[in-house]
Parts: sequence; C-alpha cells; structure tokens
Amino acid sequence: MQLTFLGTSAGTPSLQRNVTAIALTLSRRGDYWLFDCGEATQHQFMRSALKPGKLDKIFITHLHGDHIFGLPGLLTSRSMGGISEPLTLYGPAGLKTFVETTLSLSGSFVTYPLEVIEIEAGELFDDGKFKVTAYPLNHVLPCFGYRIEEHDKPGFLDAQRLRADNVPRGPWFQQLKQGEVVTLEDGRTINGQDYLGPATPGRKLAIFGDTAPTATALALAAGVDVMVHETTLEAAMEEKANGRGHSTTVQAATVARDAGARRFIATHFSSRYRFEDMPRLLAECQAIFPATELARDFAVFNL
Repeated sequence: MQLTFLGTSAGTPSLQRNVTAIALTLSRRGDYWLFDCGEATQHQFMRSALKPGKLDKIFITHLHGDHIFGLPGLLTSRSMGGISEPLTLYGPAGLKTFVETTLSLSGSFVTYPLEVIEIEAGELFDDGKFKVTAYPLNHVLPCFGYRIEEHDKPGFLDAQRLRADNVPRGPWFQQLKQGEVVTLEDGRTINGQDYLGPATPGRKLAIFGDTAPTATALALAAGVDVMVHETTLEAAMEEKANGRGHSTTVQAATVARDAGARRFIATHFSSRYRFEDMPRLLAECQAIFPATELARDFAVFNL
C-alpha cells in the first residue's frame, strides 16, 4: 500500500503546492482510491505514476472548492480517455447535485458506470478486504474523516505438519488456507485453523478532512498505523485556525499522540508557508509527536 499526495495546499494553490488530493494505492496491481479532488487534480495525475483507469473509488471529505473543484474535469477526461471501468463517489449530501449540475450545465457526460453515494457517519462498506468508516468532523461545512481498515491476513499453511498428519494434497488446501473445516476423502474432518501460523494484522489508516479539534478525532485515529491530518496553521495562530474550522501543528500532533497512532503525516498547509518554512512547522509537530512527517506534492509514502 502507498499514499501519494497530489496536492497539499489549503484553500488555494500556490506556486509550490496544489490543493488537496490523496491517492491510496491498495495493491501491486496499482488500483487505488482517491481522497478529495481539488482543482487541477487531473493535471497532477499526469505528473505522477498513477493511471486514471486504475481509479476505483473517490471519497470526498466535504464540499469546499479546494476539495471538489477537480471532480468535473477528472470525471469527463476519464471518459474521453476511453476508460470503461466503473467509478463510485462517496461524500456528504449535495455531492450528487454538484456532479450532476456541473456535468449538465457544461454539456458533459461520462461513458462509464458512475455511482454517487451521499453518506452519513458510520460504516460505509466492508468488501472482505477493507472496511471504511466515516466519522463526522468539526468544520464550517459538514465534513468527514475516513478510517480504512484492512482485514487481517491468514497465517501461512503449515505444509510440513499436514504431511506429518497424512493429509494429502488436494483442492481442499485452499479451504484450509482460509481456516475452514473440510472433510477428506477418507472421512476425516480437518480444521484449517489448526494448521495456520499467526495471522498478519491488517493495516489501519485515518484520513482526516478539514477540522478544528473534535472529540471524534480520537476514535477515528485510534491505534492506526498512519494518520493523515490537516495542519493548516502554526501553533501561534490557533485562534484563527479554529475559527475557520482548521487545526494547528500542535493540535494535529496531539491527536496523533493521544489516539496512539504509529505515524502522522501532516498536510493541507496554508499557502502562506513556503518550503523554507516547513522545518519550523515540522519541529512544532515533532515536539508533541516525534513520528511526524510532512507531505509535499507528489510525495509517496509506503505503508
């Protein structure tokens, strides 16, 4: 799994950063999900290794322009590129109206199956590999954070022990690998759980939308391997940040520490900050939570 940051600026783009879009690559096949789609996200795609045809789902945190103004262009360009794979959009109430209205008024259309699901807080789906849950945040518009939980992977099948117990090879090995109970041709009943090594814990991520401090943050990020959280302003500008529904460096790092996250990636920086300012912001975060990293456009983090 990888996180690719296509935009890391808050509110407006700058000469150094585009507005918010984060891609989560799920497997070696390169299929991925997108979290938010700020203006010019499709241009950022062209400068990255991501392929539009591998995009499977888009999760929108809220309807501010720096998080959704890239949607119409991305959706229609996907059609013009001949991509026929279906796409599902998740986001707050109003997302469907935004998509339908912009496409209709511009005389645009999509040629692939497109589903727009307007969400409420709670579990969105569990496909057997990943579970995604939405949590409400504290912003000036309805806004959500997404918790992504990968299912545990079964341990390796102990082939040596199976041979020692005279369990012959056969199609039932696939069932045993899944921990299932099978009946052999000689009538014996074998429980796959008895022949599996320890399971590999699935990875857990929390991707926050824009938010001022909120009690739900700790549940959203509890025990995650990686927490992605907006860090719009420095600690000295707390009042301004919170008044606009945003967090500071220290506030975001405190969430990571108190939630027991293993790693914190900060993003969504005000366009007032240039690259030479970033060590100062990083130091403020690391004073609270040492395992902090700062995102930049096109940065790739392996999970």
